Amino acid sequence: MNLKYFRNIVAPAALLLISGIAAVGQNHTSNPDHYYLNEDKVPSSLTILMCPPDTASARFAYDREQYEWGKTQRDTPRGRQAVTDANLDWYTDWADDAFGEAFGSPITKKENPELYKLIYNMQEDAGDLATREAKKHYMRTRPFVFWNEPTSTPDHEEGLRKNGSYPSGHTSIGWATALVLAEINPARATEILKRGFEYGQSRVIVGAHYQSDVDAGRVAGAGIVAMLHTDKGFRKQLEKAKKEFAKKNKKRK
Repeated sequence: MNLKYFRNIVAPAALLLISGIAAVGQNHTSNPDHYYLNEDKVPSSLTILMCPPDTASARFAYDREQYEWGKTQRDTPRGRQAVTDANLDWYTDWADDAFGEAFGSPITKKENPELYKLIYNMQEDAGDLATREAKKHYMRTRPFVFWNEPTSTPDHEEGLRKNGSYPSGHTSIGWATALVLAEINPARATEILKRGFEYGQSRVIVGAHYQSDVDAGRVAGAGIVAMLHTDKGFRKQLEKAKKEFAKKNKKRK
């Protein structure tokens, strides 16, 4: 290869690619092109949620109790599932890893493309828009920072330190996803909603969130699903996903 060409063209391009990959890896829920809703159409998380508990309150004592419980789960199969649940990178099959078994059908681009598109395109509505206002207002310190202890997801810690803990965006995404999947496959609603509940508890187990963050995240997730149903684009994609699932489910029978 011509050395001048390598220095002037190939090397800078390679560095740009590497830096882009690194940036994506640090921003675990970043895909800003994927929003159904405008910010002014989203319920105010700051208004609808109570403030996070004071450190001298009984609510915070429960947060501490749950945090200690979470640490006992880390070196178990449940703890390993919690680490898997922490991965919300939009370019992975996180939804299938988290909900495929409970849903009873793969949530992948190859197997169920319309369902895949629905779930992945609502991720930022549920995770970012649903929680943004309260997160920015409270900027609650994460439990692993407050108690100066490691999490079971060390690669995420640097980013989490800069991001408010209340409410939990992961939980909001997980609960919103569970509600939508249960609507598409009501025959497995119990399994799906159980998995959605567990998805939030995973945040307590890894040490990234307090229990009160998770409880508030479920409220935010439910609120965003209600508003998504008012959006024409979401409803259109939801119907495509329902038809796709019904067709495949009929074939299996």
